[in-house]
Amino acid sequence: MEASLNWNKLIRQTHRWLAIAFTLTVITDFLALAMGTPPQWIFYLPLPPLFLLMFSGLYMFFLPYVARRRAGVAS
Repeated sequence: MEASLNWNKLIRQTHRWLAIAFTLTVITDFLALAMGTPPQWIFYLPLPPLFLLMFSGLYMFFLPYVARRRAGVAS
C-alpha cells in the first residue's frame, strides 16, 4: 500500500510541474507573438506538456473509481 501512495504522490507532483511548464510555454507563445511573426514551431511548444498533463490528469480522475472497485464497494 505504501508503494502505491508514493506512486500517486509522484504523479500529482509531476502533474503540478507539468502545469507550470505548460503555463510558461503558453506565455512564451504570447510574448513571441507580441514581438512580431514568430517561427511556426513556437506554436507547438505547449503540446508536449499538454499531452502529458492529459495523461496524468486522466490517471488522477479515474484513480478513485479504480480504488473503489478494488475495495469491492459498489457505487
